[in-house]
Amino acid sequence: MLLIHNGSLVSGAGVQQADVLVDGERIAAVIEGHLPGLGGLGPDVQIVDASGLLVFPGLIDVHTHMRQPGGEQKEDFYTGACAALAGGVTSIFAMPNTSPAVTDRATLDLALDLARQNAVCDYGVFLGATNTNQRLKLDNPDLRECGLKMYMGSSTGDLLVEDFGAQYEHFQQYPRERVIAVHAEHEPAVRYFGQHGERRPHIAAELEVARAVALAERCDRRVHVCHVSSRREVEIIRDAKARGVPVTCEYAPHYLFLTTDFEHGQITESRGLQDYQPGQALHPAALYQMNPPLRQESDIETLWANLAVADCIATDHAPHTLDEKRSAKPPSGVPGLETMLPLLLTAAHEGRLELADVARLCCEGPARAFAIQAKGRIAPGFDADMTLVDPQEQWVIGDRPILSKCGWTPFAGWHVRGAVKQVFLRGRLAFADGKVIAARGAGKRIVN
Repeated sequence: MLLIHNGSLVSGAGVQQADVLVDGERIAAVIEGHLPGLGGLGPDVQIVDASGLLVFPGLIDVHTHMRQPGGEQKEDFYTGACAALAGGVTSIFAMPNTSPAVTDRATLDLALDLARQNAVCDYGVFLGATNTNQRLKLDNPDLRECGLKMYMGSSTGDLLVEDFGAQYEHFQQYPRERVIAVHAEHEPAVRYFGQHGERRPHIAAELEVARAVALAERCDRRVHVCHVSSRREVEIIRDAKARGVPVTCEYAPHYLFLTTDFEHGQITESRGLQDYQPGQALHPAALYQMNPPLRQESDIETLWANLAVADCIATDHAPHTLDEKRSAKPPSGVPGLETMLPLLLTAAHEGRLELADVARLCCEGPARAFAIQAKGRIAPGFDADMTLVDPQEQWVIGDRPILSKCGWTPFAGWHVRGAVKQVFLRGRLAFADGKVIAARGAGKRIVN
């Protein structure tokens, strides 16, 4: 058995002083206050002194790109899961825009097998929607995907369901109890504005978010809007929720902390850019390129003012090598698994949100949005996934080893407050003192 002693437990309801007793892989009891004496517990109880530490449920990231199969030069299930643990994340959902893309039983089994062999945190894999696989789930009721991902607008990879008819059929056919996660950018608008020198403006996202909400409302299907980035998207989703439409959404850290100013600034820090040398060609616009693109300060302020609209914060961890970012056609995406929690803890220290908000958005909310069983809370019967954090430790992102295979972060040089000290995965120590303890393949498939 395991006892987390003298810690401050963080939940969506607030912070409480409590001890956590773990039996095997599950939480056996939460003892309010702290046990006054530990002598009667017996020699078989491992005691972890969490004095001065915050104890979060293991964070859940429902939007990551592990790049495997086909993109192993920039990430794989082992290195990506190691990065997750370093960021306090114990559960990840992997996106299907790999090579080959995860679009049928064979490719899903391939991705799940790669995760089973390599992941050091728990995992799920999305099935990718195509123009022709609308009935796949009905024909294969045991596919074991964590949800359906539909690219209504183009992004990295070749998955795209632009045609309204195919979109509508997916919403009609996919089971009501499951979630359709959408990359919502209107592809005709993306192409039109691209031809006129404007990259993915607000209206592209606004049009497709409105369509996704309309499809969910008409077909009575659960839709999850990925990486909300602008004011009007927030308003559309907020209004849909008020009408009872089954819609959830996520914010990504880069849209909360970065603006278009970063695309035009100068790189002054090389910390975290492990193979970057001063003088090499790496324009900031390429480094910070993502889909949707970074937005204006007013959009960021709208997101912060409407945290209650968000069901979760997800990283959209999308690593690429710096060589790829330096290329003539740099790919879109940035890594984020290792930086989400320290950025949010710093924001909490500055008063931009509460610690309870962090637990709601990174633990409880994702579990609720995707019906993840036995995760997201520190409560009896739940998986003993716990992240222990020193809220006072100050450090600089990039000064510590980066575990993502891509080896860099857009937040290099940022001063943060709050550091992950230990991570427990289903009752076993998985990460401590900056090192991954869990063995390759220790992760399990998430049931949702």
